[in-house]
Amino acid sequence: MNRRNYVLDKDEIKSLGASLRSIEPKLLKPSLKADTVKIWLQGGEPYFDIFFELSNDEIIWFQFTLRGKSLSWHTQTTKLQTGITNELKIDNVSFYAASKTVENDDICDANFIELVKSILQTRAEEEIFAKALSLFN
Repeated sequence: MNRRNYVLDKDEIKSLGASLRSIEPKLLKPSLKADTVKIWLQGGEPYFDIFFELSNDEIIWFQFTLRGKSLSWHTQTTKLQTGITNELKIDNVSFYAASKTVENDDICDANFIELVKSILQTRAEEEIFAKALSLFN
């Protein structure tokens, strides 16, 4: 998916949302804070996942990646930030697990933000997705 092509039909958006599955929490590095929980969801295609970090049941960090693009939010900045991941680059580093890097866009990609929102809306009845959707307001 490049910067200009975010046109997905409703069925593909529904399919992406439905494909998200929770990953075993013990695979993530535990937080040093007792009241902090990490959630990792992987989608049904490569380069599609969502990470949440919650403190006292509130999202303090969120990252959504899909096909080489990223959308993130952090409680310290309280704004959505788009970027590009290194996942689609072919080099020695990108083949190692947990080596994903994100380069922030200078100007947020409004089309990608809307795509992410539409995917999250397919699961809006679930608490974590409802909380994530509230970050878009």
